[in-house]
Amino acid sequence: MNQLTIQNFELARSIFLKQLDGMDEAAADIQPHGFNNNIRWHIGHVLTTAEYFMFGFPKHSANLPTRYVELFNRGTSPADWKGEVPTLKELKQQLEEQLARVKEMPEERLFEKLEKPVFNLNTFGELVNFTVFHETNHLGQMHAIKRIIENQTAKQA
Repeated sequence: MNQLTIQNFELARSIFLKQLDGMDEAAADIQPHGFNNNIRWHIGHVLTTAEYFMFGFPKHSANLPTRYVELFNRGTSPADWKGEVPTLKELKQQLEEQLARVKEMPEERLFEKLEKPVFNLNTFGELVNFTVFHETNHLGQMHAIKRIIENQTAKQA
């Protein structure tokens, strides 16, 4: 079970990272009608949320810039971004580094009880499984946005 939990995270993250291969910076910032966010936001949100759940960001983790909270937290929007945002290359590197840190976690950590339940989850392992679900949910959103962008581009050609 424990090994499977980390393997599921690794599988989800590797599929997520593959989605970023060849992604165009400009396309990542397109927010199609009917969508609340763009692809860059989804990438940063997955990174930031996983860091929050698994490493206690921003209070207990300095692995990401604290500015990511205002850029990528739930309820934020690319329409409100001010200043520079991280490049896709930066985000991808941070996702890869995060995966390496997750894989280094001791297996016993999965059995640790959370200080207080999160979404009715009581152990760290349950939270890791939720993080996998969360990541794949946003991957689906990214796939949908990418298809819409590709279809719009094809119609304009």
